[in-house]
Amino acid sequence: MPATILTNVRLFTGAADLTGVSNKLELDAEREEKDVTTFLDSADPDNGWKKVTGGLGSATASASGFWEALDISKVDDTSWADLGGISAWTACVTSSAVGSLAYFLKAMRGKYTLLGAVGDVNPWAAEAKSAWPLVRGTVMHPPGTARTTTGTGTAVQTGAVSATQQIYAALHVLSIAGTATPTITVAIESNVDNTFGAPTTRLTFAAATVIGGQVIRAAGPITDTWWRAKWTISGSSPSFLFITSIGVV
Repeated sequence: MPATILTNVRLFTGAADLTGVSNKLELDAEREEKDVTTFLDSADPDNGWKKVTGGLGSATASASGFWEALDISKVDDTSWADLGGISAWTACVTSSAVGSLAYFLKAMRGKYTLLGAVGDVNPWAAEAKSAWPLVRGTVMHPPGTARTTTGTGTAVQTGAVSATQQIYAALHVLSIAGTATPTITVAIESNVDNTFGAPTTRLTFAAATVIGGQVIRAAGPITDTWWRAKWTISGSSPSFLFITSIGVV
């Protein structure tokens, strides 16, 4: 991927698509530096040099933009609802189409700032700290495609999961319409090839009757390399907008 000018970053937090009200997003991942230096023989080439190893990992998501309120899909409502709680954050750098690069994490929103000086466009800023690893993954369902019936998504080859790894998935249900309690249950399937002749369900999110975000995971090994989203929908005249992504850590 060539050098990128940040003009179309997509940001989803909990129940909200904050793309149109955000103008800054930063993701920070780090490992603690732990000193493991020991005495060495004077002839050892490492003698006199400090040695370190990686300790605990952590990640932070920081975002800001222009304030909106009075609906749970707006930044003020979702920030208040999530403050002090743990929810999903997903960022797409250049596109939210299936197969696009996505970063996501399960995070605790610990900071929310709003209001400014007279004459300002009302700003907001938020920060969330990781509860699970920051995942570099792939979009499996785009946010702008409404689903009204049960179905499956596009197959994407993202690779296998080793015995020491986990498969992670994030889901943001962004809108729900219909009557008779419209419900959507999203799952992630894998298969040995792109035919999905005998798929295996690897992850299943909690059934959603209200908008919101989830992050789940499952342990490897999984030798399948092809993956897709599937969804089961019920209710009267239901319609859902959602985005889901997967990644391996």
